[in-house]
Amino acid sequence: MPYPGRGHINPMMNFCKTLASKNSNILITFVVTEEWLSFIGSDPKPDNIRFGTIPNVIPSELVRAADAYSFTIATRTKLEAPFVRLLDQLEPPVTVIMADTFLFWAVGVGNRMNIPVASFWPMSQSMFTIMQHADLLVKNGHLPADSAKSEEHVNYIPGISSINLVNIPFDGRNQQTMQRILEVVPWVKKAQYLLLTSIYELESKVFDVLKAKFSFPVYAMGQIVPNFDFGENTNHNDNNYLHWLDCQPKSSVLYISMGSFLSVSIAQMDEIAVGLRDSGVRFFWVARDETSRLKELCGHIGLVVPWCNQLRILSHSSVGGFLSHCGWSSTREGMLCGIPFLTFPIIFDQILNSKLIVEDWKIGWRVKQDMKMDNLVTRVEISRLVQKFMNLENDEVKEIRTRASEFQRVCQRAIAKGGSSETSINAFIQDLSQCVVIE
Repeated sequence: MPYPGRGHINPMMNFCKTLASKNSNILITFVVTEEWLSFIGSDPKPDNIRFGTIPNVIPSELVRAADAYSFTIATRTKLEAPFVRLLDQLEPPVTVIMADTFLFWAVGVGNRMNIPVASFWPMSQSMFTIMQHADLLVKNGHLPADSAKSEEHVNYIPGISSINLVNIPFDGRNQQTMQRILEVVPWVKKAQYLLLTSIYELESKVFDVLKAKFSFPVYAMGQIVPNFDFGENTNHNDNNYLHWLDCQPKSSVLYISMGSFLSVSIAQMDEIAVGLRDSGVRFFWVARDETSRLKELCGHIGLVVPWCNQLRILSHSSVGGFLSHCGWSSTREGMLCGIPFLTFPIIFDQILNSKLIVEDWKIGWRVKQDMKMDNLVTRVEISRLVQKFMNLENDEVKEIRTRASEFQRVCQRAIAKGGSSETSINAFIQDLSQCVVIE
């Protein structure tokens, strides 16, 4: 049962496909709302994955950005009852529940029905451990967030290196939402498993802290990216944009995606568009519903599309950089493809992911230098930065590209046969066999 949002549904489905492909005797019922079924119901999947549906949280869940707080409350109050009814109807009987950590009520459902629950965390391990140790932030006067202290460094969170308070994404402007998010934390320890969507090597210190903290198994499941063998490019006319990419020089294209949920303001979007045009750099921009307007602003040096297969684009030889909102799925996919980042985080864990990319892994630069301010990044700044970032002869650029390639090899080794990711997934499957016999 994923939280009803693209950044939650995709990684859970990718993980389910991995489980299903490793053992055909595992039957997975993937529970989504009726609206999400209409979006993903026809996507290719293994035969041992089936869909279960429950009513929508709100009439159209894709407009949840308009009132994120109300949507979050609705996922807590409207999903549990239909989920329980579905559990009672499924045959064969359910033996394990895997639920998004933010749907904390699923842990209570499993405990009442004597069904083990695996809590599935769709963000970075660093974000998880910061939430787990929010009490330390309160104790030290750093939560609720205080803009006057934003330059202070925090060095007391286990597993986390010294971090500027502005990079801890507890936004003081929306304490209601932050409080709702922190309420999921106590429920995790009542689950029977914890599944983390990161490889061990990327956040090893954090993982070791979490593994020691909980009495039940904790797994670093790895990249959890789409498997090309399942034909992820379904009916979206890939050939047109892939042909365009085929015609571009190696590492010359800047790929741009600001996510599928919240985005920057229209004014900021326009500054990015004109900055790209003025930079003279080739670009490939996925812009959902704004393609026509952005095409007019950007000119003809790049391509603006409403949809693409992101992993296919990032793995294309002509792509040499990724301007990203730093959602965790995008971060993982960019790293797996060895692509350096220009980071433009918007909200919540994206801010921390940007910090990991720029300061810890050193595989990218920030577009917006001052995270405290709502000021626009101007077209002049964007044009100058993009030109420098895509200059393959620049020594600084060479350095981050080299590091991005090194992290790519780390990620590839982890998900390869015998790697840390595959080892964790196999261990989880083995633990599932303790719940029910699977051959």
